[in-house]
Amino acid sequence: MKKDVVVIGGGLAGLVSALGLARAGLQVAVVEKRAYPFHRVCGEYVSNEALPYLRRVGAQISTLNPARINNFMLTSPTGASLHAKLDLGGFGLSRYTLDNYLYKLAEAQGVTFLLGQTVQQVSFADNRFTAQLSSGTSIKAEVAIGAFGKRANLDRQLQRSFFQVRSPYIGVKYHIRHDFPRDLIALHNFKNGYAGISAIEDGKHCFCYLTTRDNLKAHGSIPAMEQAILYRNPHLRRIFSEAEFLYPQPEVINEISFATKTCLENHMLMCGDAAGMITPLCGNGMAMAIHAAKIATDQVLLYFGGSRTRQELEQQYTLAWKKQFAGRLRLGRTVQQLFGGPLLSEAAVGLLKAVPPAVQLIMRRTHGRPF
Repeated sequence: MKKDVVVIGGGLAGLVSALGLARAGLQVAVVEKRAYPFHRVCGEYVSNEALPYLRRVGAQISTLNPARINNFMLTSPTGASLHAKLDLGGFGLSRYTLDNYLYKLAEAQGVTFLLGQTVQQVSFADNRFTAQLSSGTSIKAEVAIGAFGKRANLDRQLQRSFFQVRSPYIGVKYHIRHDFPRDLIALHNFKNGYAGISAIEDGKHCFCYLTTRDNLKAHGSIPAMEQAILYRNPHLRRIFSEAEFLYPQPEVINEISFATKTCLENHMLMCGDAAGMITPLCGNGMAMAIHAAKIATDQVLLYFGGSRTRQELEQQYTLAWKKQFAGRLRLGRTVQQLFGGPLLSEAAVGLLKAVPPAVQLIMRRTHGRPF
């Protein structure tokens, strides 16, 4: 199979990249290991900064009836809270719905999807990529975009440095029905972790938390850990006690790494979480994935238009990516260090409550402007 671009991974970054490139007339293939629609471990909140570009690629998000979110709440492990307005605001939409919608849009634009398959190896020779798939198919393309998420076997094949170190973090996600306000996103701290809750479509809420593997090991199971640790925060205890949980087992992901990554590997443009993941505490991963897709699309189109050599494509993508995201990722890692330990979390919430401008500053520094 020969294409202009092969996109490895069909999450937000991969789907939006494929959609933008196909709308500009390029031949694009996307390889995704699962079949749409499906759930992902994700906070499912998108900053409104992403709306202009989504409209540019033909995505009419309002037709999906997302929740509109304009207020923020942060609580300490003992339940002390602070409230703030979200400067830009955002919307809540499940990945089950959003990814499936973008997949259908991309397919209608002529994108070729190879679902239920993984890329086993990617090689670059004679100015062209060859991606070998688990099905035995090979795809040859002039440009490759790596959008395969937080951690994948390709990271091992590419010998990426972060892959050599185990990450202590796990993520757990539920969909629930609850009387929680639909215009509010809340982050509730607990020992060695924090949980987020916000509304999505169809009267549901996304309830997702990050904690450590040690927390889980100490209690033997997710329900036991939740009762022993998360219930100590009264806001979380109320959610677990009163909400209707819509599927019996949560979605779980291991080895979530916030380590520094690179946005270019063996001439492949890395995009979304494959290039770097902001801590969920900052609530902006989905918008960043969409923005990264825009940056990749813009640079790839310049390359195919003859305005960039491959070397210039790689240099300009790297510069644009770092300018947009490197500072946000650093600040996200710094902010995360303030939370998790009960005493430090209590102090951090107390300090931020006493200095409201600091909350707005962190929000502005971890979010971008509409693009």
